[in-house]
Amino acid sequence: MNTDLGLTSGLITKLFKQPAEPEEWLHYALSEKQILHYKELGYLSGVKLLSEKQLPPLRNELMQMTDPGHQGREFFYEYHSNESEDPDTTLFHALGAWRVRASFHDLLWNPAFLMAAYQLLGKSFRLFHDQLFSKPAHHGGVVAWHQDYSYWTWTAPIAHLTCWIGLDDADPTNGCMYYVPGSHRWGLLDKESLSGDMDAISNQLTEKQLQDFSQKVPVEMSAGEGSFHHPLLMHGSYENNSENSRRATIINVFADGVISSREEDGSNAPGANNYPHVPKGEMMQGTYYPLLLDAEQSLIGVASQVPTINDFQ
Repeated sequence: MNTDLGLTSGLITKLFKQPAEPEEWLHYALSEKQILHYKELGYLSGVKLLSEKQLPPLRNELMQMTDPGHQGREFFYEYHSNESEDPDTTLFHALGAWRVRASFHDLLWNPAFLMAAYQLLGKSFRLFHDQLFSKPAHHGGVVAWHQDYSYWTWTAPIAHLTCWIGLDDADPTNGCMYYVPGSHRWGLLDKESLSGDMDAISNQLTEKQLQDFSQKVPVEMSAGEGSFHHPLLMHGSYENNSENSRRATIINVFADGVISSREEDGSNAPGANNYPHVPKGEMMQGTYYPLLLDAEQSLIGVASQVPTINDFQ
């Protein structure tokens, strides 16, 4: 019988050393300048999250999981060996790797990620879900322009955060992400197909938004670096026609206290039937929505030394 690693609340590997004292968390703290960048533009990129030692186990496990016959596949919330709608390209996309492989399980408790996420949310937070994306060399597919929260309207309020972590160097040649700076202020738009027409969302945009869209920026990063973005920020990524793969993992979290707003018929919850069910009106919590950072407990004595987005409201 395969083991559901989501039932394990502690670390399984020694890949991510935990701070022994509260003061050690300060080594991972973002600066006020970085937090202001996130607040004003809706994203922050180039944050070092993984060491050269931590990358190989994650790459190896991702390779295992791209095989549809791998052990533990039944624990994924979603699994698409190829989600691309273009028959000439490939986009591997899966949600729930933390339940399937040990390194991805422990990545959720990477202190470099936890500290940055706490500062950008300003609150203790829980796991929503993780994701894997892999665009193979020469024929990697697109991820169309979208806002993450358009898929998450079955939770409220909007108190979410996405962290994208590169397992390869990413640039425009191999399908890096693009952001539209400031688009987190547009409000919520209807979702389009995630892997279909790259520019389908443009039909919903105002003239001003189209002008903003023309200012999109490529998020070029080295392997092991991460970017954080607001749940309403417009983002997407183009094809990978290069000789290099573009693999990434994503961690989606929400502030402790977010509740389920899922309708019983699932009408506002695309894909949510595969997630552990939380009745409407109840707090999103439990085994599969673990509290990743309890600031009152972990940051005793040092919380006042750590700037958060709350300092810039």
